[in-house]
Amino acid sequence: MPHDVTLIATLAGGFGLALIFGMAASYLKMPPLLGYLVAGVMIGPATPGFVADIGLSQQLAEIGVKLLMFGVGLHFSFDDLMAVKKIAVPGALLQIIVVTALGFMVASYWDLSTIGAIIFGLSLSVASTVVLLRVLESKGLLETANGQIAVGWLVVEDLVMVLALVLLPVLASIYGDNEAATQQASSGDLLSMIGITLAKVAAFIALMLVVGKRLLPKMLWLVAKSGSRELFTLAVIATAIGVAFFSAELFDVSFALGAFFAGMMLGESELSKRAADESLPLRDAFAVLFFVSVGMVFSPEIVWQEPLKLLIVVSIILIGNMAVGILLVLLFNYPLGTALTVGVSLAQIGEFSFILAGMGLAMNLIPNETYSLILAGAILSIALNSFLFNGIEPALVWARKRSHLARKLDERLDPLSLLPSTVNQSLLHKQVVIVGYGRVGKKVFEKLKAQNINCVIAEKERGMVEELRKQNIPAVTGDAADPFVLIQAHIARAAILVIATKDSIDISKMIETARTLNPEVKIFIRARDSEEVALYEKEGWGKSFTPEDELAARLAGEVIAEMAK
Repeated sequence: MPHDVTLIATLAGGFGLALIFGMAASYLKMPPLLGYLVAGVMIGPATPGFVADIGLSQQLAEIGVKLLMFGVGLHFSFDDLMAVKKIAVPGALLQIIVVTALGFMVASYWDLSTIGAIIFGLSLSVASTVVLLRVLESKGLLETANGQIAVGWLVVEDLVMVLALVLLPVLASIYGDNEAATQQASSGDLLSMIGITLAKVAAFIALMLVVGKRLLPKMLWLVAKSGSRELFTLAVIATAIGVAFFSAELFDVSFALGAFFAGMMLGESELSKRAADESLPLRDAFAVLFFVSVGMVFSPEIVWQEPLKLLIVVSIILIGNMAVGILLVLLFNYPLGTALTVGVSLAQIGEFSFILAGMGLAMNLIPNETYSLILAGAILSIALNSFLFNGIEPALVWARKRSHLARKLDERLDPLSLLPSTVNQSLLHKQVVIVGYGRVGKKVFEKLKAQNINCVIAEKERGMVEELRKQNIPAVTGDAADPFVLIQAHIARAAILVIATKDSIDISKMIETARTLNPEVKIFIRARDSEEVALYEKEGWGKSFTPEDELAARLAGEVIAEMAK
């Protein structure tokens, strides 16, 4: 060829095979991510035929890591985490400690170094948020209480892994070459280096919180005012990669941490949704290249050369994480169904495991065999995870039929699902029951409260219900599609039911329960569009309203009032 086309060949091979194998995985009801990893194996040195440039792929993957972490930061929500913090924070930390310890013991038996064993254990303990979100969304579990707990749990795991990625280079400098370095480095040296690193990280975080939090959103606004879509997209991508690069150059923190905080700071802007939408295609494209590059380093022969080791790795990921997760959730006094959902959510590993293991391999902290074992375990666990989710309900049914203990565990009542007996009964007569305390539900409640109208809130998020009860507002937690929740909200004595949730799937169940217990109740429904309004009117469910109609009515009213002056 007249000129070097290595980059073009790598991109063409990577994207083309990723599309083919990603589609195949999707048809098999598996995450496309699995197909991307297989595509990497196919263009890697372990298989015959075309071999992509590994060095070039690694650099493209580095951009993928930055944009992947930028996306995590952009969608990170402290509110979501705080809603389930009482179970997600201690649960995730304990689960990581237990599974990492289990992996550490196995790796030590296989004669890995101390730091190598820690990397191995950590890599097996943290689940993929990307995989979980896709599976929960496909199963309709993302907006459920169980789904929110699982997502909050994985957010904590992500934060722990961000800290691990920051500390790994420090530990590598002490333990990296051989075990003799372990003897030479005193505990004082170790603490001193960790202290310096944490001080740099703290300085970077302080700069981002003080300066970045104000500067980056304002910069985004200035670019948005230009009216140029491509400039806006460019500003978002430049921020992600630029902050990641300069954080590494100036503060010696990882690219991953810099990109994560860049995303968090832009997430504070009112333009965060647009930033996420505009950068999504590029983030997805480079994320695909990241997973392809991970597959390129994989050695498939590990499957038949070390089948026993691979079985142990897969057992730790599937059985270890799931068993520890289920046990911890049950100890926090949650029902068996919640425990199974969280446990299965943890029974897979993904992007953070690849990043951590990849860093360990690049720093010669773990051998290629260990890296390949981690990757093979990830591929198998991701492939099996959706099938495990499909088995939750049958497993619950089977357990309830055959075990008194299982029935007892599954019938546990969340204290917040019961309306306190101390609530004044006068507040539970001709009251308004509001389902959903999001932005719409909260505004409805505030306006009704201002008119001294009694209300009872039914909300899925436990943390929100806790806060409402601290303010002496009658509230219960749970899915209002379950008749028990509306019964606890005293729907039988209510005058009006307001359904303010965005999810329209379970509305029919709520209305059926309300009308059965209280045929005279009036119902007002939040609809997403005019089609839903027509559907609700046709079914005779009650009056419905869309944000667009209400906004149009308000704007028209203001215009008419101004014209009448």
